[in-house]
Amino acid sequence: MTQRIEDYALIGDLQTAALVGRDGSIDWLCLPRFDSAACFASLLGNKENGHWLLAPRGANRCTSRRYAGDSLVLETLWETRSGTVKVTDFMPQRDVAPDVVRIVEGVSGTVEMNATLRLRFDYGSIVPWMRRTDGQRVAVAGPDSVWLRSVSRARPVGGELAPNEKPVVKTWGQEFSTCSSFTVGAGEKVAFVLTWHPSHLPRPDLVDPFEALEHSKEDWEEWAARCTYKGPYREAVMRSLLTLKALIYAPTGGIVAAPTTSLPEELGGVRNWDYRYCWLRDSALVLNALLSAGYVDEAEAWRDWLLRAVAGDPSDLQIMYGVGGERRLPETELPWLNGYAGARPVRVGNEAVEQLQLDVYGEVIDSLHVARGVGLTGRPHAWDLQLALLGFLESKWREPDEGLWEVRGPRQHFTHSKVMAWVAADRAVKTLEADPSLRGDVNRWRTMRDEVHRDVCEKGFDPVRNTFTQAYGSRELDAATLLIPRFGFLPPDDPRVVGTVDAVRAELGQEGLVRRYSTEGTSVDGLPGGEGTFLVCSFWLADALLMTGRRKEATELFERLLALRNDVGLLAEEYDAAIGRQLGNFPQAFSHIGLVGTALALAVEDEAE
Repeated sequence: MTQRIEDYALIGDLQTAALVGRDGSIDWLCLPRFDSAACFASLLGNKENGHWLLAPRGANRCTSRRYAGDSLVLETLWETRSGTVKVTDFMPQRDVAPDVVRIVEGVSGTVEMNATLRLRFDYGSIVPWMRRTDGQRVAVAGPDSVWLRSVSRARPVGGELAPNEKPVVKTWGQEFSTCSSFTVGAGEKVAFVLTWHPSHLPRPDLVDPFEALEHSKEDWEEWAARCTYKGPYREAVMRSLLTLKALIYAPTGGIVAAPTTSLPEELGGVRNWDYRYCWLRDSALVLNALLSAGYVDEAEAWRDWLLRAVAGDPSDLQIMYGVGGERRLPETELPWLNGYAGARPVRVGNEAVEQLQLDVYGEVIDSLHVARGVGLTGRPHAWDLQLALLGFLESKWREPDEGLWEVRGPRQHFTHSKVMAWVAADRAVKTLEADPSLRGDVNRWRTMRDEVHRDVCEKGFDPVRNTFTQAYGSRELDAATLLIPRFGFLPPDDPRVVGTVDAVRAELGQEGLVRRYSTEGTSVDGLPGGEGTFLVCSFWLADALLMTGRRKEATELFERLLALRNDVGLLAEEYDAAIGRQLGNFPQAFSHIGLVGTALALAVEDEAE
């Protein structure tokens, strides 16, 4: 049976991540990076495409699960007729090689455990050659090599953990898989360690799984302790911040939008995209969320990644890059995968990398402005980069683009894109006013700012319906216009802002949540089918309600959105209210950014009162 998207939990090592189902199966893992080929791809196919199951014999769903404190260490409890066990899954923050560690601990009684490791490299298409060496199993195919070993320990009553031969793990090969069985009693532990490394290199040093567990908890807890948010929703905010941290590729500072590809925006549909890359827009908003919670180091690392990635001609700016700053992300389809719940095609790479999305310039310049405002250490060429981006935007903002939602239909004059061009010019003006020693013509950017503002108000606003529209000359609405007061384009009490909030709520609302735009009829995105409500847009509505003086409604919506999180606090990109299911890539940075932003806005409002 296909697990629901929300049935998964996330573990990761700040370079890649895995999804663990409530059935005890790891169904998605790319090694060694977020954007590498998956060795477990059953999430997008079936068990033959690779997975790692570890569960009590005959059990198909855990009793409960949680993260250990403020960490990414997952603890899953299984209660059976014969006893209870706890399985702890985590990925230690790596030294050299990536490891996945799974520790089974007997809690009470005795429980028979089964494990099946089915490795399939290159997104489930390659069956590796398996052999046994030095008491371990090793799988090799082309450039990939994976080692599996087990470690057993028992705890005498009142004593310390000590190595011994109990319980005994029996392991055998079956149908191109590695199977194991063993029985654990109270106090006994069995650990499995899966390690990847390039097949042409020697096996990396062995990690002690029990020591690694303690170090992992300490690493995450130490990071979480730096959070400056102390408001009433701290648990939800901290879990979202931990999730955002988990999506950072530590070696470079790049931030992926999600660790998955092709989880559908509509069950059985074709809106299936690869999100394992660094969108400038999403990353910039992650930076803002981290800065607002006191995480300056991560913001600085992303800023430096940005300066490296976008270096060069501003006309060559891409909306996304690889985690190392790579520019070529060609989109291809994987026909051997049936797709999550039959949603095809499965795609890797993303064709949207070629699109013109003018709003990105505003997002990047706004984020760098925010970073400067909180005292982020300056870089001599950062301001030069912004001037170059502004110069390009000055010559391009009047042109149509593909917009925030990277539509695959014709380019249009999207209102949000124009608003963000205004934001870019406005932040340049504010920066130069605050520091006249910087190079730049403040009057030039004031002129651009005023011209964009007039253009948007004349062409992007429908005076009959009292709302800003999705694009110039269109009657369609767009949830992105909810951001107009947040970015300061108009004050929250402006009748045009209030009218836009009400119109978006009425026309794009669904079961109290918000779609990003209408997909009915002749859709602006040029794709068949529909999608769920967009979670970050629903957080934007909560923000807009708060800013327009409707705190009670904002709080009610925010708390409803909190209730949509899964049992371990994670959100996908979208939600289908009709069937009560999360949809889209998971977990989604955009959704968790929205959660953090709304919680912080409510906290600021509390302080003001």
